[in-house]
Amino acid sequence: MTIGVAGAGVVGQTLAAGLLKHRRAAAIGTRDPGKLAEWAANNPGAQVKGFADAAAFSEIVVLAVAGEVALDVLNVVGPAAIDGKTVVDACNPIGGGPPVAGGLSFFTRQNESLTERLQKAFPNAHLVKAFKSVGAGQMVNPQFAGGRPTVFVCGDSAKAKHVVAGICDAFGQEVEDMGSAEAAWAREPPGKPLRVPGVGKAGGSAHALELLR
Repeated sequence: MTIGVAGAGVVGQTLAAGLLKHRRAAAIGTRDPGKLAEWAANNPGAQVKGFADAAAFSEIVVLAVAGEVALDVLNVVGPAAIDGKTVVDACNPIGGGPPVAGGLSFFTRQNESLTERLQKAFPNAHLVKAFKSVGAGQMVNPQFAGGRPTVFVCGDSAKAKHVVAGICDAFGQEVEDMGSAEAAWAREPPGKPLRVPGVGKAGGSAHALELLR
């Protein structure tokens, strides 16, 4: 299984390193490959490429960029590189501007998700929302006294969600299928508590959500 991660921020680097750790062939895509020279040196086997080359290299693509540029990055990648592939949307649809009353705003409408937007723009790709209910520092082999955190996934392809569930399981996460790409509008907000500045200050990225039954 070859996986390309489009995005060289903290989340992109964390997921790419985790994939290598769990013996997946991984490439990380960025606009400026030179900036990742040190990261690549510390992650043997990593390939650093441009966005389009990382996607073309891969059977699965992970989109891990700022939500406001997610569509732009997929347009750079182009449909030919992702048609028929599982595309993991690990982006936050966070709007610009400072926090209001301690909370960050989303640029999506109340009944619309970023995943849905991306799926409509690239109908032949298989978008799956994932990794937005856990902080970056706990995305791979999390260590919580209460057990494994829950990753909520949404997407229109059952096969693609099954593939993503396998990655999450390898990373030490439980998976809960929450429905279609359209349904992701109701699943992205559960990540909002992790975006409250006070949570970040108190615990850094050492936080996650868990579904209790």
